[in-house]
Amino acid sequence: MDSSGKYNAAKLALELVKDGMVLGIGSGSTVEVFLNLLGDKIREEGLEIYGIPSSYQSYFAAIRNGVEIVDLVEFEPDLCIDGADQVDAKLNCIKGGGGAMTREKIVAKASRKVVIIVDESKLVEKLSMPVPVEVLPFAYGYAVKRLKEKAKDVRLREGKGKVGPVITDNGNFILDCDFGVLEDKEVEEMERGTKLVSGVVENGIFPKKIVDAVIAGSQSSARFL
Repeated sequence: MDSSGKYNAAKLALELVKDGMVLGIGSGSTVEVFLNLLGDKIREEGLEIYGIPSSYQSYFAAIRNGVEIVDLVEFEPDLCIDGADQVDAKLNCIKGGGGAMTREKIVAKASRKVVIIVDESKLVEKLSMPVPVEVLPFAYGYAVKRLKEKAKDVRLREGKGKVGPVITDNGNFILDCDFGVLEDKEVEEMERGTKLVSGVVENGIFPKKIVDAVIAGSQSSARFL
């Protein structure tokens, strides 16, 4: 994948950031590009920017780039900038490739405006990739059985470079659930239905109602969808 798409999407999103803003900060490689560009802007223009990160990755990247860390107890984000693993033609998204979807969804829902930034290679007609589902370790066996009633396949995500399952920032497991192709009318139903399984904390389906805009970057430019 050409990294210039991520850069151009992040650069266009940077134009939305104003001095004194509280940002909801998503996770992933495109968000990290955005934070690096934001750091340059903070240093060059002397801005004060506050941030509520959704993962340890974005927490450390935000600090490194001069963002003052705050929390949801005191602040409501003016703008949430986040990435996605797939975005369909209606702006429904699947997130969670990095395992941070629970905090990402909390931050997104708490924000006044949500903008998703992606390389254009993430754009699809319909959502089709496996959906990450965060589950309490105690509920793992039960949740797998219930989710298999809806999914073609359910797999425990295992770590690279470590023994055993991936552990989220919340101390939970991730199940990657293949629900096949999701039609637009099925997206919200699947998001709600998955969360009805006892022990499921959250899933990586971000329905279009959560998303205000998507910025897609190409090798030469970026555009709002």
